[in-house]
Amino acid sequence: MGLKDIKKRIEENTPLTPDDGLRLADFMVGGKGASLLSLARDIQRQFHGPAIELCAIVNAKSGACPHNCSFCAQSSHHRSPIKAYPLRQPKGLLEAAQAAQKSGAHRFSIVTSGAKLSKGELLVVCEAIRLIKQETTLLPCASLGKLTLDEALLLKEAGLVRYHHNLETNRDFYPEVCTTQAYEDRLSTIRIARETGLEVCVGGILGLGESTSDRVKLALEIRDLEPDSVPLNFLDPRPGTPLEAQPLLTPDEAILAIALFRIIIIDVPIRLAGGRAKVLGDKQAAAIKAGVNGLMIGDYLTTKGAEIQADHEMIASLNLKPSIIKQGVRACN
Repeated sequence: MGLKDIKKRIEENTPLTPDDGLRLADFMVGGKGASLLSLARDIQRQFHGPAIELCAIVNAKSGACPHNCSFCAQSSHHRSPIKAYPLRQPKGLLEAAQAAQKSGAHRFSIVTSGAKLSKGELLVVCEAIRLIKQETTLLPCASLGKLTLDEALLLKEAGLVRYHHNLETNRDFYPEVCTTQAYEDRLSTIRIARETGLEVCVGGILGLGESTSDRVKLALEIRDLEPDSVPLNFLDPRPGTPLEAQPLLTPDEAILAIALFRIIIIDVPIRLAGGRAKVLGDKQAAAIKAGVNGLMIGDYLTTKGAEIQADHEMIASLNLKPSIIKQGVRACN
């Protein structure tokens, strides 16, 4: 089966199989990437329009994480030179949200380090969510680690719209990335968030040393969770982590990976997140054309982001319209 057959399956609304995905992987090597990009762009035009959604995050609690994720500067297992601090208070989180809104963000996520929050910390975050709902037009999101059903309900009642919890990589490669948190725990948290009626944002990090087939498997695993948003991060190696010497993906590798995700995850918004400026450089516009509907703007958790003005200029040059993409609604609607 070639790309024409895969395109026909997509047009017939037939989900791609793992075997289809592995065939797609063949087009990421040997100079065959142009065909893959062409198909991804066709899908982007067919299923998505000119809307591009902007989100921002705040590192609300930093460092001292008990997990040993090989890419993460906030892990207590590593020796990264970062500033660790406890959970910020609601007023400070509101101020960060207001700054994000002034920068053009549509969504704002409170992100915390660690396996999960204590009950007291969760109540602080709930208060911050209420303030953000009252004082801004932003859609509140959160990434707080592991959740129970009761905790997810508290967040929903406070006004949370979307919960973010990455798989990071596919099930098979996951033991190379983290050994202190079970992959099933990640899946459980995503399902719990969905069960309470929260939207879910589920993505991963590319460039961890995974193979092309690993990326295919990750895209398929994310697709099968039926997320509302798929953030793609690119490893920007952090000093003091096991991956500090990991080579960066080339811009072309990253763009082909985006195209792969667009072909497999057809009508869900894909957003570029951490590492995009470092890895893609002046090819970010080409990456957006390969299948992107959203950008994370501003700084990330432990790294600097792109200049916000430069992002807005790039968006304008592509004739895209910054706007909210609602749950279950294609970007062209």
